[in-house]
Amino acid sequence: MKAIIFDFDGTLANTLPICFYAFQHVFKVFDNKDLTSKEIKEMFGPSETGIIRNNLSNINKEDAIEYYYEKYSELHNDLVESNPEILDLLKSLKEKDIKIGIFTGKAKRSLDISLKALNMVGMFDVIITGDDVINPKPDPEGLLKALSIIEVKNSEAIYIGDSDADIVAGVKANVFTIGVQWLPEYQTSTFSEEPNLIIKSVKEFKSSFKVGIL
Repeated sequence: MKAIIFDFDGTLANTLPICFYAFQHVFKVFDNKDLTSKEIKEMFGPSETGIIRNNLSNINKEDAIEYYYEKYSELHNDLVESNPEILDLLKSLKEKDIKIGIFTGKAKRSLDISLKALNMVGMFDVIITGDDVINPKPDPEGLLKALSIIEVKNSEAIYIGDSDADIVAGVKANVFTIGVQWLPEYQTSTFSEEPNLIIKSVKEFKSSFKVGIL
C-alpha cells in the first residue's frame, strides 16, 4: 500500500459547521430562504461555487459566491478546531513513506483557507478539488486523477471519506475504500455502497495498520 487519499470535509477536518453557517447565510441573504443542515447536505457534490450556481435563484451568483467565502473565513477559527489526532496520523503516514493526498468536492479557495487555518499547508503529495474535475463525486474522476499524478496504482491505494458520494467514488475507482465516522460531524451514517471497512476512530485506524488489516 503506497498511498492514502482523503476526503476533507468531515474526514480530515470538522468543517461541516462552517460550511453550513456560510451556506445558510448565502441563501438567507440572497434568496431569503432558511435552509437546514440536511437541505444543504443534499446539495453536496459540486464545489461551493457549483452549489451556489446550481441552487441559488438570485441572479447575483458571483456576489453570492464572494459572500460565501467571506462567511467561510469569518468564523472559521471559532467553528473549526484543529484535531491533534488527525495531524498526528498524517505525520505518521508520511514518516512511513506513504503518499497522502486530498480528493475533495470543495473549491480550492475554501480548501486553502482551511488548510492554512489548520496548519496543514504543504503536508500533501497531491490535492484534487472540485475545481479540478469535470465530473464531481460520486464520479471517480478526481480520485483517478490524484493517483495518476502520484503514479500509484488503484490496487496500491486507499480512499477514505465520510459521505456516500466518497464511498461510491472509491468503489467505482476500484480502490480499497474506508468509510470513517471519527469526527463530531460527518455526512453519512449509512452507505448505499458497502465500503471495505467502516472505522469509528483514528485509534481504530492505526490499530488496523498495526495488525496488518491495511
